[in-house]
Amino acid sequence: MEQFKRFKDEITRFLMMYKFALDSLETKIEILKEEFHFLHDYNPIEHTKSRLKSPESILNKMYRKRCDISFPSIRSNIKDIAGLRITCSFVSDIYRIADMLKIQSDLNIIDTKDYIRNPKPNGYQSLHLIVEVPVYMSDRQERVCVEVQIRTIAMDFWASLEHKIFYKYNESVPAELLRELKEAADSAAALDKQMERLHNEVLEIKENRMENAPPEGSKRIIIRDQEYPIPAAFLQLIDGVQQGGNE
Repeated sequence: MEQFKRFKDEITRFLMMYKFALDSLETKIEILKEEFHFLHDYNPIEHTKSRLKSPESILNKMYRKRCDISFPSIRSNIKDIAGLRITCSFVSDIYRIADMLKIQSDLNIIDTKDYIRNPKPNGYQSLHLIVEVPVYMSDRQERVCVEVQIRTIAMDFWASLEHKIFYKYNESVPAELLRELKEAADSAAALDKQMERLHNEVLEIKENRMENAPPEGSKRIIIRDQEYPIPAAFLQLIDGVQQGGNE
């Protein structure tokens, strides 16, 4: 009984590291979302979803890989125990978010698989990153891998339906359905391109209007739906910086 309890504690501690890594990464993504909301009036991140593999799922994958069953072996051979999916509106947002993660000094991108520029044969598209995240435990620091999948709403919708179809047919999908799934993936990719073009056109119209609009509301800022006036001293500081830049 004591041996079982000790083993159970080890599994719990092992999985906790991955949960803490997910929590840390989700906090970083939430900060990026708020920054875009406050400064750019646009949020490239529609929503996020995280998950941890169950002990059973981890063991099954280790058996399929024919690896030794030990905690060091699991860490070495399975990089997607913790997973974070980020869904965006547009393809350009995917690479923007990936770039923002890459410049985080405490994160380390150890692998990248770009299934957008190089889709899988079945039509699957997504950007996959393996991100090494520092986790600070009570007695040590660990660096834990998290798989990050970044995709558009259209890509996510297709992948979700494809997964359900494969689950229903137990991975023995009729050839005709496979062909239609590939066509649907191509249609989703075409929709992404069209929506991105429309988005860019709307941004261009908005920028032109802002250039010609009077500076109403330029002396106030809004944070968490609360409005703050900008003190005159700050406005003078801004004017001084602008004048210095023009000299």
